[in-house]
Amino acid sequence: MKQINMEDLVQRVIDELSKKGQGVIHFPEQKQCGVKNPNNPEALELAMKRTPARIGIGRAGTRMKTGSYLQFRIDQAAARDAVMKTISPELIKSLQLPVLHSRATSMEEYLMNLDSGRMLSDESARWLEQNGDKNKDVQIVISDGLSTSACEATIPDLLPALMQGLSMRNISVGKPVFIHKGRVWIQDQVASIVNCKVVISLIGERPGLATAESLSAYMIYKPDANTVESDRTVISNIHKGGTLPIEAGAYLAELLEEILKYQASGVKLSQLRAING
Repeated sequence: MKQINMEDLVQRVIDELSKKGQGVIHFPEQKQCGVKNPNNPEALELAMKRTPARIGIGRAGTRMKTGSYLQFRIDQAAARDAVMKTISPELIKSLQLPVLHSRATSMEEYLMNLDSGRMLSDESARWLEQNGDKNKDVQIVISDGLSTSACEATIPDLLPALMQGLSMRNISVGKPVFIHKGRVWIQDQVASIVNCKVVISLIGERPGLATAESLSAYMIYKPDANTVESDRTVISNIHKGGTLPIEAGAYLAELLEEILKYQASGVKLSQLRAING
């Protein structure tokens, strides 16, 4: 008997649907239980709500149901697109963000040479030196990082909430900048150029199959040549299924106020918090 692989089977299903005038396949946003007559449906439903993991799909191993396999491929494609696509110019324009670049000249270089994303290009460094807002309490850096989709999904709500929260606390803020293909450490160079007290990077997280739209916020107080990773305060999983962008903006403003108060971030901030109750 001729073996039929999963790719061929899926293609046959798609071809069949196309013949019936159903070329577009719609998938529900909520996870669907694929287990027929579960022994404990309430427990299974509760477990499925509590984790983004692919449970309750009806089969284990490589012989997934067609719907589960197609959803897997859709999520895989979304994760790849999040890394490889270019951020919408309309979004940058609507937020009125100056656009800078790291030293990575292509996505391939960015992925293969980590250092290329940790420094500004010479042209961008000169622009920031000449046009950046100097000596402010906070400088905001936005970067596509490893997920353009995260920026597009979260920044329109997060950034205004963050700016409003800082304004309410009378915290001075330099004009936010967008950096193409930037990594977290690029914030250290930005801070040294504009001489801010705290720099916060809003950067796309590495996408997974649960979501490709997750953003992280990295904050550090006065970074210098001796800065290490434990000096950074990090808030991650900012997306519609985690911490909502508007809520994150308000919380980050509160956290930045605390960093300025204690003049510390990362592990040192946690230690000072514990000492002062």
